[in-house]
Amino acid sequence: MGPCVRRDDTEFVEPPVNTSSALTNTSGTIALAGAGKMGGAMLTGWLAQGLSPKHVAVIDPHISPEISALAAKGVRLNPRATDLGTVDTLVVAVKPQSFRDAGAALKALVGPSTLVVSIMAGTTISSLEEVVGGAVVRAMPNTPAAIGRGITVAVPSKRVTAAQRAMTDALLKATGLVEWVDDEGLMDAVTAVSGSGPAYVFLLAEELARAGVAAGLPEQLATTLARATVAGSGELLHRSDLPSATLRQNVTSPGGTTAAALEVLMASDGMQPLMTRAIAAATRRSKELAK
Repeated sequence: MGPCVRRDDTEFVEPPVNTSSALTNTSGTIALAGAGKMGGAMLTGWLAQGLSPKHVAVIDPHISPEISALAAKGVRLNPRATDLGTVDTLVVAVKPQSFRDAGAALKALVGPSTLVVSIMAGTTISSLEEVVGGAVVRAMPNTPAAIGRGITVAVPSKRVTAAQRAMTDALLKATGLVEWVDDEGLMDAVTAVSGSGPAYVFLLAEELARAGVAAGLPEQLATTLARATVAGSGELLHRSDLPSATLRQNVTSPGGTTAAALEVLMASDGMQPLMTRAIAAATRRSKELAK
């Protein structure tokens, strides 16, 4: 049994993905440390894009049945570090709290030219370089990655080459869109907005349903209406080229029911200042986790 680390969660959902020649033409070894919900979604995406299973090694002390089934296709599960040797790419998808404990085992897989891609919240490039070394890319995905509709923001260290950046882009696009930034200082706010953002949307669905019940709707109907409205509106926003403000205005008739609700939500003590405080709190917490 090789090095074991704690993964980021206990299960994953298979995402739809697009093909990528960068992964199809890969000949080196990609080690995935942590094959939970996010790591598992990424792995499934890589294989769907054409990455050969024989080029993948998974390091995880709690291999799920879905991941175990991939062994029959050639994915190596918890190989010995001595058998694996130095890998071309290491993707770190473990819990941030587990990273330093797992670091010694992972460092054995990293050489000077190894690409290290981290999707751990609050873990800085300097920490990654200190613990495992390599050419580091710090990335922040979000949970819609599980259905191929996530968005990931990535920032490279100075050691990352153009070829390694292209490889990282292909790996991350397995679960959705990718945006690159040059300033690592933006990653705390990125974590607050998109990393944590799905929870805010889910809360909106919860509270919309509760408000419906308070207005007299049966609980099940209120829940169905809220979920379908949030999901449908999100899909409309995804498909439309119009700004979100324009889409909002298109739903709002002067003096109508929507306008009455928006008068409350857009008041000086409404959604905007509340969201600003929430994002500020999440940003502060992300900075604290990096210490």
